[in-house]
Amino acid sequence: MTVPSQVKSRGPRPRGAISELRVAGFKSVKDEQVLRIRPVTILAGANSSGKSSMVQPLLLLKQTLEATYDPGPLLLSGPNLRFTSCEQFLSRTTREKTVSEFSVSVTLEDKRVLRTVFALPRHGEAMVLSEMTITEPEGKLRISSGSDGLPVAPDIPDSLEDIKTTYSKSMKQTLEWRVQRVRCFFQLMLELQQGRMQFMPSSPTQTFETQIRRVIHVPGLRGNPVRGYPVTAFGPLFPGTFEHYTASVIAHWQDKKQSGRLEALRSDLRQLGLTWKVIARRLDQTQVALKVGRLSHPTRGGASDLVDIADVGFGLSQTLPVVVALHAAGPGQLVYLEQPEIHLHPRAQASMAQVIADAAARGVQVLLETHSSILLLAIQSLVAERRLDPKAVSLNWFSREGGETHVTPGDLDARGAFGDWPEDFASVALESEHRYLSAVEARVPKRGAR
Repeated sequence: MTVPSQVKSRGPRPRGAISELRVAGFKSVKDEQVLRIRPVTILAGANSSGKSSMVQPLLLLKQTLEATYDPGPLLLSGPNLRFTSCEQFLSRTTREKTVSEFSVSVTLEDKRVLRTVFALPRHGEAMVLSEMTITEPEGKLRISSGSDGLPVAPDIPDSLEDIKTTYSKSMKQTLEWRVQRVRCFFQLMLELQQGRMQFMPSSPTQTFETQIRRVIHVPGLRGNPVRGYPVTAFGPLFPGTFEHYTASVIAHWQDKKQSGRLEALRSDLRQLGLTWKVIARRLDQTQVALKVGRLSHPTRGGASDLVDIADVGFGLSQTLPVVVALHAAGPGQLVYLEQPEIHLHPRAQASMAQVIADAAARGVQVLLETHSSILLLAIQSLVAERRLDPKAVSLNWFSREGGETHVTPGDLDARGAFGDWPEDFASVALESEHRYLSAVEARVPKRGAR
């Protein structure tokens, strides 16, 4: 067996990569909580502890930016999340009362920060973008809206005022800043007097928008295997959820003779013990079928021993979108995996750690929400074996106290250790083993007893 080479964090991540997420006022995340984003970011905790709630505001921004029409400041019901009212996600202070706003902040690797606040007006039913702040080394841009939901005069940093002066001189016209809402962000426009012309010299939110739209979302529910998947366009952006793109991505790699990616995909599937081969076959211009090797390993003369993915174990169809997404993502691109271990045998859960570490070594940012102590222990083992840089891992423990989520960060040391285990995580396995052994011991006849 070939031992994988050492996996480290290969130099600095791209300047635009997301490095931190802050959320407040959303579901159980009432007070602001911080999520540090590294090449491997792990969200662990009991059910309903707030793991998904910490990431969902980012997904709300994503589906709002990707909408084919202007849905207003937020698209509540879309492919990534589905709400029918704001009260369903605003934090509650009591059983009857909810807070009136929530905030989400995105920090990039170059320390630029975008903070947005969405509020529910006192006499309104729809959320409004009440405040947006961009903090950069050159200064801070803050735009807020009035009671009518319309933006008011912004605080313009000197760097942007210099841009206005430069354009005014070159055009020999008096220009003024105007603000308009574009989806979930405010945008600055330079306007000639009396509104005769407007143009946008630069967008302070552009890099943030790009990174949010680049997020790949692989949900926990990845659909049932079918005999024909819809043909989709191929990335690098994947609007909505990723499972719809899986078959078309594989077909694209085949059409473009990208044998390296195909072999890497097949190698991961073999490592997981699921299959040794996967191919895409176009049924017509609207559907693609997926065929997989019937066995988990290649055999002599078995190149044509393929079956439809609908005729094999459920675990393969649920895991394939995870592995394909990790290979489709580019450097600095965030891949959000909800429970990648679903329907996997414990041995495959352990092998998934190496698949994730390899993706991180390629520059992908893997954000995974998991209930698998086996997967976590396998990641620790990679660190202890010096095959994964401990600085590339961010552990985040989620707990709820009084109905409110608290995020406790943790770091791995060189041995893969991180201190005390959460009370509700690995101790469950120990308690179950102790319960079983105690029950067995109670049934063993004592010496001398008849």
